Amino acid sequence: MTDHSVGIADFRYIATGAAILGSGGGGSYHDATHIIDELANRGWQGSVWVKNYDGATNCCVLAMMGSPDAADSLTLTNIEHSLSNTLRAFENETGTSLGCIIPGEIGPINSIVPLIAAAIADNDIWVVNGDGAGRAVPELPQTTYGGSTALAASPCVLANDAETTATLQSALLNAATAAQIETLAGGIVSAFGSFAGIALWPSSQANNYALTANYISETLMQTWALGRFLSNAVVPPSAAEVAVQITATTRRPASVVLSNFYITSVTQATNSASLDAGIIRLDNHPDQTKSTETHYIYNLNENLIMYSNSSSMPDIIAPDSICYYSERTGHGFSNAKNDLASYFDFGTSKSTGYAVSIIKINAAPQLWRAPGVIASFAGLLRNIGYAGALPYPG
Repeated sequence: MTDHSVGIADFRYIATGAAILGSGGGGSYHDATHIIDELANRGWQGSVWVKNYDGATNCCVLAMMGSPDAADSLTLTNIEHSLSNTLRAFENETGTSLGCIIPGEIGPINSIVPLIAAAIADNDIWVVNGDGAGRAVPELPQTTYGGSTALAASPCVLANDAETTATLQSALLNAATAAQIETLAGGIVSAFGSFAGIALWPSSQANNYALTANYISETLMQTWALGRFLSNAVVPPSAAEVAVQITATTRRPASVVLSNFYITSVTQATNSASLDAGIIRLDNHPDQTKSTETHYIYNLNENLIMYSNSSSMPDIIAPDSICYYSERTGHGFSNAKNDLASYFDFGTSKSTGYAVSIIKINAAPQLWRAPGVIASFAGLLRNIGYAGALPYPG
C-alpha cells in the first residue's frame, strides 16, 4: 500500500471531495475551506503522512462532534484548541502515547480534523487512510467501529476549545457500547456550547490493535482524488461525470438521481444532543408554484432519506449516501446553513436560482455488514417516520 505525504493543497482537495462524499454532513465545507486558509496564512508549509494502519501503532478515532449550525463558523483556533485539549486528555487517561489517528467519518471538517491535529502536533503523528463509514453519519453506532466487538468505544474523552487551563473543560466517558457513549456525549457537547473534540475507540496492544480489521481503508485518499478531479477541471463537470468519477475512485456504484433541481425550502433545528434535524425541499423550478416535481430530503446532520411526492417508494435510503453537487459552483456542500446559503436565500426563503443535483452512492460493504449498523440506521429512520425496508439486510 502507498504512503502519502499531504500538504495544504492536498487538504483542500480532501475537503472538496468530502463535501460530496459526506452525504450532507461531516461539517461545513465553508468552514473547512476557511480553516485551511487560516493554516496556510499562518505560513504552515509542512506535510502529514497518510498511511494504511500497520496494526502495531497506538491509535484512536479523532473527530469534532456537534452541530455545524449551532457552532456558527468554526475557526482554526476552535479546531486547534479542541483537538489539542482532547488528545492531551486522552493520552493522560489511557496512559498511552498516540502514534497515529484516524477520522471517524468522511466530511469536510471531520476528514481534515486528524490532518490538522497531526500538522500542529509537537510530536510526529500520522493519519490512517480510512474512516468508519465511507460517508458521514449522525451517531457513533452507525460506523464500522461501533459494529466491532473487539474495538471498545471507551475510554472516550471530549474537550472544549479553551485556550487556558482556567477555562478548560473535558470529560471522560466509560460505557459498554457506542450507543451509550453517544447518549452521554451528546449532553456533554451541548453543555460545552454545541461542539467539542472527541477521541475514542483506542487501538493498542491492550486490545491487539483492534482497529486493524474494523475500518474502511483508502477512503481519505479517495476524497483527495475526487477533490483533485473537481478542483482541476477547466469547467465544472456534469453531475453524471462526477458520478462516474466517484464510482471509479471508491469502487462503489454512484448514479445521478436528481439533475439540476432547486432548493426551495429549508427547515432546520438543533436538538438537545447538538444535532441539526431538518427537511430540504427540492423542486424542478426555483419557484415552488411553478414546480411539477418535488422531492424531500430528511436529515439528522447527515442525509438519511429522500422521497418524491409522486412515488410511494423512497428515492434513496441510508446507509446509501445522498450527496449534493452543483454544476453551477462545481462542488458539493453540506446541510450547514453557511453551505446551503449559496443555493437557498434564508432571508427571502426562496431558491437563489443555483441548481443542485443529487448523487446516490451505494453504502460501503464494510459498513452495512458491520453488526448492528443497519439496525441503528433503521432506528434513526423510524424516529423521522420511516418504518419500511432498508436496502441491505440487518
